[in-house]
Amino acid sequence: MAGRVVLHGRGASPYSKRVELALKVKGIEYEFVEEDFTNKSEALLRYNPVHKKVPILVHNGKPIAESLVIIEYIDETWKEGPPLLPQDLYERAKVRFWASFLHQQLFEAIASVINTDGEAQDRAVKEVHEKLKVLEEGIKGNYPGGSPFINGDMGLLDVVVCSILGTHKVLEEVLGVKFLDPEKYPMMNSWVKALTELPLVKESMPPHEKLVGILRLIRARLLESAAA
Repeated sequence: MAGRVVLHGRGASPYSKRVELALKVKGIEYEFVEEDFTNKSEALLRYNPVHKKVPILVHNGKPIAESLVIIEYIDETWKEGPPLLPQDLYERAKVRFWASFLHQQLFEAIASVINTDGEAQDRAVKEVHEKLKVLEEGIKGNYPGGSPFINGDMGLLDVVVCSILGTHKVLEEVLGVKFLDPEKYPMMNSWVKALTELPLVKESMPPHEKLVGILRLIRARLLESAAA
């Protein structure tokens, strides 16, 4: 479907990054508008008055918010590109379930590690490993052949995994915590490694050192705010 496509987001945001990856997988040309959280644009507030957050996809002047909703919209609107979701309804339901688990549980647990320290951070790290164990076993049981790539192309679940765990080395460097241990989580480690070596992903991800600097700044601000 032709028409102007504009993505309002943040270059280092995992939520924005998953939408960017979905657009690239589909081969959709789009304009990227970098938003500043400290000075939200009039367009952002107009397009997403409820949450006032990115990402927001604007297609022919019509805004769609929430990353997972946007990705499904992309898949249903542009049929000519590789599918982001399986055609089989049961397989599609499985992908949605694990995407939701990653989005709501694993990512939130990782966020807790970022914005805490001391004993609270120790508890958050433990929760992350509990979620990773569930994910490892779940993927192993549902996708015994390996990662759930659709016909060799990245799908919804791959995009979400990549947006959360594709920068695990940045998290590990800043937080001093090992998350994706290949001995504990061999399937997840192999999956993430395969994704991050894809040319499409490599060209989409900001430089490692830049992300390290951004995450250090975010963590410092969060801890300062919590202590105030």
